[in-house]
Amino acid sequence: MKAVVIREFGNPDGLEVVDVPAPVPAAGQVLIATEAIGVGGVDAVLRRGTLSAFGFRASGVLGSEVAGRVTAVGEGVDASWTGRQVWAFTGLSGAYAEHAVASVEDILPLPDGLTGTEAVTLGSSGVVAHFGLERARFTPGETVLVRGAAGSIGITAVQLAAAGGAGAVAVTTSSAERGARLRDLGATHVLDRSGKGGPDAPSGFDVVIDVAGGAQLPLFLDRLNPNGRFVAVGMVAGLPPADFGMRLALGFCRSLSFATFSCDTVPGPEQQAVRSSLFTAAARGGLRTVVHEVLPLAEAARAHRAMDAGEVFGRVVLTP
Repeated sequence: MKAVVIREFGNPDGLEVVDVPAPVPAAGQVLIATEAIGVGGVDAVLRRGTLSAFGFRASGVLGSEVAGRVTAVGEGVDASWTGRQVWAFTGLSGAYAEHAVASVEDILPLPDGLTGTEAVTLGSSGVVAHFGLERARFTPGETVLVRGAAGSIGITAVQLAAAGGAGAVAVTTSSAERGARLRDLGATHVLDRSGKGGPDAPSGFDVVIDVAGGAQLPLFLDRLNPNGRFVAVGMVAGLPPADFGMRLALGFCRSLSFATFSCDTVPGPEQQAVRSSLFTAAARGGLRTVVHEVLPLAEAARAHRAMDAGEVFGRVVLTP
């Protein structure tokens, strides 16, 4: 089968399409003929080698989520899964391929009215957005800033905050056109990447959901209201400065909080329950998914170039 591997860490040219044997489902796993493959920010982080110090090595098949049809099941898996359309989490590898395996605990049937492309746009990102807001203890009436809102996590966070009764939902983005699209999704204020906005923009926020990270993260710690909570749900712009915690110390009297959030800390059944609810909402039109572009698997490097250039609004999806 065709698959995309990381030949070497660095820029997208390090991705390579290769022929590899199709995987065989082990006990507790299913085999999926992929129809849609989500391209996420974590894929770019892995491709760059940012996490190589944590044991991630080149040569593996990239990608973590797919949608498609179950074609075979491993020992101990109910045979009735065969033939069903599912969303699946494959771990931190294995998704950029014509066939993928996943644990049966990490698959979810697609509801009527939800396409595979929509599912991989929402499946991982929606859960991060939901639990990120939960970790921030967001309550109705509070002001929320979503930093790095043009990706699928940010787009979902904007919608969930608006639907949850936020007093204001501000976003940072790179252009007026993107700002207009985010307003259509529920944002009430648009800021530039440095956090500057119009005269009516909130000066401070009760909650900051940060997808970006990077060198400018400390600037947004300064924008927290007293008792404000900042939750970093991604680091697509890189790690923050080593001394960023000094901003929290300098704001000691305002009782500020900083947290990171990873779905690794949420039990699988809880993730699946939230994911199922989000899928149902999207199928019924209550939650919108945004697909930037659908590309063939062989153009995975092009998808990553678009992400690196900051051109993507929503999610790029690959098809085999």
